[in-house]
Amino acid sequence: MKDRSDLAFFALLARQPSLAAAAQALDVTPPAVSRRLAALEKRLGVRLLNRTTRRLSLTPEGERYLEDGEAILRDIERLERSLAESRDVPRGLLRINAGFGFGRRHLGPAIADFVRRYPEVEIVLHLSDRTLDLTEHALDVGIRFGPPPDARVLARKIASNRRLLCAAPAYLAAHGTPAEPRDLLGHQCIVIRENHRAFNHWELTDGRQQTTVKVPGRLGVNHGEIAVDWALAGLGIVLRSEWDVAGYLRSGELVRVLAPWTGAAADIHAVYPPRLQLSAKLRSFLDFLAGRFADYRPPGEAPAPW
Repeated sequence: MKDRSDLAFFALLARQPSLAAAAQALDVTPPAVSRRLAALEKRLGVRLLNRTTRRLSLTPEGERYLEDGEAILRDIERLERSLAESRDVPRGLLRINAGFGFGRRHLGPAIADFVRRYPEVEIVLHLSDRTLDLTEHALDVGIRFGPPPDARVLARKIASNRRLLCAAPAYLAAHGTPAEPRDLLGHQCIVIRENHRAFNHWELTDGRQQTTVKVPGRLGVNHGEIAVDWALAGLGIVLRSEWDVAGYLRSGELVRVLAPWTGAAADIHAVYPPRLQLSAKLRSFLDFLAGRFADYRPPGEAPAPW
């Protein structure tokens, strides 16, 4: 017998004049229909049908089971149709998490353009100064920097990004320019206290070798934009994501130091919980972000000029 729910089975059975007719409609034998009906009545503890060899008639319990059961089946059908449509048409609520700086400067404007393109999608953007667990906070997607965090989430790379060492020209004029990483020990370094990592241990690489420098400095903050403001004021050297300082490097307000040395990998990923199938709204949003930031990248995965 085909795998049918008890509700669907009884709805079909109740519309037939006899068990034999029901068996023919289900493409099974009459004894198989009788056994299934008996098992259903035993499970429910009530008699649903009065049956003879010639006809079937509903009991009061059977009439209620049929009426309410068909209503439930219609609701299930509408739900499944709605879910199927949601795989094709982006619609519904999308909950997104990102950090304050990137969220305000880049993600907010991107979302504004996204909802113009997909007017049936609703967005709630939750900015935070710490990484939020997607499942615990009922989030659909998070924007993260660096390697994908762990196997509990899926990740899609949105853009290349580097962490660059930079300082204001005024600071370098007064204190000199470091020539190699260990020279940082003689400079004022502005440190960003994020997560639980050792905030004053800068992990640097030139593509061939790596080193870690425990940098000195009088200024520390848990907000990247303030750290950049202090660097702009000539108070020291900062290690900051390219997306945050690229404009100041172009204008000359900041100068990159110690090139080609960069900080630890900081590529931008969209992470989301594993699901059997992505909804259209999430799939469209991931495609939109990848396309938007790809527009800023030269061919060959060169870092984005932001």
